[in-house]
Amino acid sequence: MNGTKRLARLFALGGVLALMGTAGVQAQNSGGPAGKGAAAPPRGGAPAYPDRPAGDPVVVARGQGLYSTNCSFCHGSDARGGEGGPSLMLSEVVLDDKSGELITPIVQGARVDKGMPKFDFTAQQISDIAAYIHSFPVTPRPTGAGITILGGDAKAGEAYFQMKCVSCHSVTGDLKGVATKFADPKALQQEIVMPGGKRGGFGTQLVPVEQLKIPPTMATVTLPSGEKVNGQLKSIDDFEITISLADGSRRSFVREGDVPKVEIHDPLAGHKQLLRVYSDNDIHNLTAYLVTLK
Repeated sequence: MNGTKRLARLFALGGVLALMGTAGVQAQNSGGPAGKGAAAPPRGGAPAYPDRPAGDPVVVARGQGLYSTNCSFCHGSDARGGEGGPSLMLSEVVLDDKSGELITPIVQGARVDKGMPKFDFTAQQISDIAAYIHSFPVTPRPTGAGITILGGDAKAGEAYFQMKCVSCHSVTGDLKGVATKFADPKALQQEIVMPGGKRGGFGTQLVPVEQLKIPPTMATVTLPSGEKVNGQLKSIDDFEITISLADGSRRSFVREGDVPKVEIHDPLAGHKQLLRVYSDNDIHNLTAYLVTLK
């Protein structure tokens, strides 16, 4: 199976967190590149955020070829999101990256468990891809008063919650007092978009997964004999799936097409589906409503 189909399948099965960073938060507030030689922060203010210098056209062209073949199906031809993959323009990993140094660990497999497949690119190829992604213009990130996390309509957010979220969540059950679990509305908004996500590329988790009580992604492998093996999904690609059994041991199964049959049970599937259809107003309204649940 070619790289494009493999990416699409992995994202459908394993999630869309790869290279996402704080997409939920930054999607509402725009992002901007962290160009080389960043200026010193103004006194008493947020860090300056300079424009990136134009990349070498030859390098950018090489990166475009690699990106188009391996990444565009999921992340979009303009890196702003595609069939199952998030916008890279809204990722703090990408925004803070200079020439591929922050992207490299992820491309090399740091987020396989989140659904981002590992690629055997050379350092130069990753740098070329980074140069192509960085060639897109991005609106600078606003600071201070420019950030309006609570600019939404709480009533509209409640209506959206009743329409989209009540099949899995309850304000008197798992979300009772949810606003008190986060230090600020920005963190809560991130968890709305993708529970258990992390701030930036290698930042600290906004709130412990255990506190949110998010169960792990599980998988059921049905062998040709009819035997079913259930366990926590550890990794999956077109050729192999590995799961962790209840006793702590691991089992791996070679995959040939649809044999053995694999069923993925992802507790965050609903959030990942909504990620594709959220509007800015939807997320702002939902945040405005959920911060009232104290």
